[in-house]
Amino acid sequence: MPRAATSSDVYNAVAEPHRRVILDFLAPAERSVGEVVAAVGLSQPSVSKHLRVLREVDLVRARRDGRRMLYRTNAEAIKPMHEWAGAYERYWQQQLRRIKRRAESRVHPKT
Repeated sequence: MPRAATSSDVYNAVAEPHRRVILDFLAPAERSVGEVVAAVGLSQPSVSKHLRVLREVDLVRARRDGRRMLYRTNAEAIKPMHEWAGAYERYWQQQLRRIKRRAESRVHPKT
């Protein structure tokens, strides 16, 4: 089955590690491209490319402030990913509790 285009699929967009770093950096505050470049250590063209992909899947919003473009995360678009991953988090917590109980029962068998 072919993969969805990065520019149309949120999960493919965030599969790229640099984009996750950029999202982490933008999470607390709106930032300019220059600030993102300085923080993540990529070239300006590379950061702009990543920001464009994130904008295309609506994970990042942009606004013009004079000559600067300011970027911020779009929490509404991130929420469905968070909810999807949360289902797996609950599953793994249950699995880990079950493993822990088994391990404890082997160490302290009932007599």
